[in-house]
Amino acid sequence: MTWIFDELTHAGFEHVTPENVAVYDAKAQFDPTPDLHLLQRLGLNPASTLLDLGAGTGEFVLAAAAICQKVVAVDISPVMLSMLREKVATQQKTNIQVVQGGFLSYQHPGDPVDFVYSRNVLHHLPDFWKVQALRRVHTLLKPGGVLRLCDLVYSFPLEETEDQIGGWLNRAPTDVRDGFPRSELEVHVREEYSTFNWLLEPMLQRTGFDVEDVHYSSSGIFAEYVCRRNV
Repeated sequence: MTWIFDELTHAGFEHVTPENVAVYDAKAQFDPTPDLHLLQRLGLNPASTLLDLGAGTGEFVLAAAAICQKVVAVDISPVMLSMLREKVATQQKTNIQVVQGGFLSYQHPGDPVDFVYSRNVLHHLPDFWKVQALRRVHTLLKPGGVLRLCDLVYSFPLEETEDQIGGWLNRAPTDVRDGFPRSELEVHVREEYSTFNWLLEPMLQRTGFDVEDVHYSSSGIFAEYVCRRNV
């Protein structure tokens, strides 16, 4: 359908160009261990199937593959997927399926999955399309299945917007080896679609999820959700 939002066009330069993807892991500084421990407490086990929407270079799916039966790694960026496939081959992981797709385009064969994981991807969609994406995630999960959603979500009071965003930008590192620099964070605020928690959480509820747990960062910039498909 020609009216569907183009996720690849809006994926962000840091996800689609080889020179940026090459340094992405260093900037992200992501440790999957806490999320995996959380999901294990929620029932992730050797019989589980997990779907990662926005798998990126695969740090999470590679770690998850040691715990569950099958991992489906989905990403819209061919460059990200190229790096992920190299890692899968190097580590000889046989239970990871790598698929190009996005929230709006991924077509899932077979039965619904036990867990869906997504980190720092939903904000690439405007709010209308966030709702459509979450509605599709709902259909991908088994009844009672868990969505672990972590993203740039604003939880600060509306009247503090300038102070909170300005403070976040001022704390950005100057060296990309230490994280995302200010110039890239400014692009995020200006051109991407992070939203307030009081907008996102009704979206989750209206698309069939119970929000069982939420943690907001002290900066008011990040949020981490445990949601369960309720119908």
